[in-house]
Amino acid sequence: MTIRRIVPDIQVGSEQDMSSNRDFYGLLGFQEVMNLGWVMTLASPANPTAQISFLTEERTAPVVPDLSVEVEDVDAVYAQVLASGAEVLRDLRDEEWGVRRFFVRDPNGRVVNVLGHRA
Repeated sequence: MTIRRIVPDIQVGSEQDMSSNRDFYGLLGFQEVMNLGWVMTLASPANPTAQISFLTEERTAPVVPDLSVEVEDVDAVYAQVLASGAEVLRDLRDEEWGVRRFFVRDPNGRVVNVLGHRA
């Protein structure tokens, strides 16, 4: 299994909070690479896999995840997670913004968004 990136997901109260975080993390060299209004991702221009996301809500799932893990083959990982008996909070599905993903709870109670980009 190949992990492509890991992104911390931080829930914020408003779009204004996202703006404040964009400004703050801009001081550290991050730039906005995606903004859907309810979710914004910042990345390092020098290392695009160094990212952080901010969410005001989760529009297509029951909870806001704590982190996102992008994998090479999300379908294979989903099958492994199901076989393990881990708690799946949201089944595997395609999203309109070009990812295929599911949510699972880790042993610490954290919610992990496991995703892959569709070709």
